[in-house]
Amino acid sequence: MKPRTTEGEDLENIVLGGGCFWCVEGALKGLRGVSEVIPGYSGGHVENPTYEQVCSKSTGHAEVVRATFDSEKISTATLLEVFFTCHDPTQLNRQGNDIGPQYRSAAFYSDDDQKSYIEDAIADASNLYDAPIVTEVSPLVNFFVAEDYHHDYFANNPGNPYCRMVVAPKIAKTRAKHASLYD
Repeated sequence: MKPRTTEGEDLENIVLGGGCFWCVEGALKGLRGVSEVIPGYSGGHVENPTYEQVCSKSTGHAEVVRATFDSEKISTATLLEVFFTCHDPTQLNRQGNDIGPQYRSAAFYSDDDQKSYIEDAIADASNLYDAPIVTEVSPLVNFFVAEDYHHDYFANNPGNPYCRMVVAPKIAKTRAKHASLYD
């Protein structure tokens, strides 16, 4: 999945889920080389699901983000390292108090190279956790853009209690660990 944009610029996409997409979006936005982070739904069997349908736990979709990045400015491996910092990949079908298959840790690959990067990142991250990593690694079959109000949710709603208590600490931890990667 490499869309060409301008001469000399090779952009790639990767679809990642690590609990609430507001957290993952906030952690990946601002990374040098990441040009776009779009929240959405992937991995399920319902076409164009709504947030309410996904929350019903009946669509099979995970809350995910599609990150578009310039692999010459940030490697896939580095992007995945940040991803594995911003959530706990040892929790099955949940992140903290967010419980359900829509909150699963997941990485959807678009080609064999991406799959290898994901598998390597999981092997590297496994050294950081006492429990086994349960991140789903699946081919990207679908991606549906989430409703507009989910886009930039953390940035637009910093006073929201969930954002203050859950999203902000995850983003702060990720940015502190990877400070040199952000603009």
